[in-house]
Amino acid sequence: MNKCHSNTELSSHEGTRCQFNGGTGVIKLGIDVHQDFYVVVEQVEGSNPKPPQRFQKQAFLHWAAKLRSQSAEVYAVYEACGFGFTLQRNLSALSIHCYVVCPQKLDEQNKRVKTDGLDAKALCLKLDRFVQGNRAALAIVRVPSEAEEQKRAIHRQREQLVKARKQLEAQGRSLMVNHGIEPVQSWWKPRAFAALPVPQWMKELLANSQPILVALQQKIASLTIQLQSSATPKQPRGLGLMTSVIIDREIGDWRRFSNRRQIGSYTGLCPGEYSSGNTRLQSCVTKHGNPRLRAALVELAWRLVRFQPNYKPIVKWRQILATGALATGAARKKAIVAVARQLAVDLWRIKTGRLRAEELGLIN
Repeated sequence: MNKCHSNTELSSHEGTRCQFNGGTGVIKLGIDVHQDFYVVVEQVEGSNPKPPQRFQKQAFLHWAAKLRSQSAEVYAVYEACGFGFTLQRNLSALSIHCYVVCPQKLDEQNKRVKTDGLDAKALCLKLDRFVQGNRAALAIVRVPSEAEEQKRAIHRQREQLVKARKQLEAQGRSLMVNHGIEPVQSWWKPRAFAALPVPQWMKELLANSQPILVALQQKIASLTIQLQSSATPKQPRGLGLMTSVIIDREIGDWRRFSNRRQIGSYTGLCPGEYSSGNTRLQSCVTKHGNPRLRAALVELAWRLVRFQPNYKPIVKWRQILATGALATGAARKKAIVAVARQLAVDLWRIKTGRLRAEELGLIN
């Protein structure tokens, strides 16, 4: 092995074979998370990080518990990933300060060398700077409560079912088009499928998907009713029961934002910027934040153009957004993004009691 990378070798520690540190200072742990194991780099006080260690899940929790019992404070960090926040909750239960951060490029020197050990070490060094007081060292992700995760899982599953239904429906239309037959919209619905003008062999193929599509639609309808029934009553006109539930559950806690800039940034609807010297260039929106929230806000903004004509941002952009306005598609998109961004801020003001909907031009 090349000498310059010899410190990235993993030392395997399983169960009772773990070596426990007997120090009593502050310990920092950088964790690279995988499905079946964790790669961990440990740093004691301000010393150099130790070589990376590889743990099975339960073995790591056992090691971390003993580490916490022998140390004054233990801090840990890992990147947000598809494995959720279970590790953060498990470590917090052990009185370990665990942070979840945004996924990022950890090869800051662009050496084009990436290993689990190097990633864990980079996270550990960032955590060390954070603990020392540099709050900009980590881009921390808010960890939702288990109740919040359970609630938002409902509309996210509905979204997945709608996507699956559209894919199967499109496959059926594609089969018709490929054989020169005019496609039928919603061909899978019982009445339309019974009268479908296609050859018998094609109908037999479509019959493989048709019951699945019907069942998917039934599940989607059931989830829709469940979500709409949980919406806050007396919403402003045009807000929509489903949209209001999605926005509320994706936000979680409106009071976690202390100013309008924070809520605007979370939506990802703020313009990007590249400025240097006397040059200032603003680009398209950053899309940094919650994509489901962003989609719901843009959809809602288009609906408010019709149902809330006196809403202040709608009045401001009316010449571009009005039906028949002489504006390009790009101009209309920019205008609706501006409305959606302001809408997020105004919803935050309403939900936190800073303003009433009527003061913003929203009517019931």
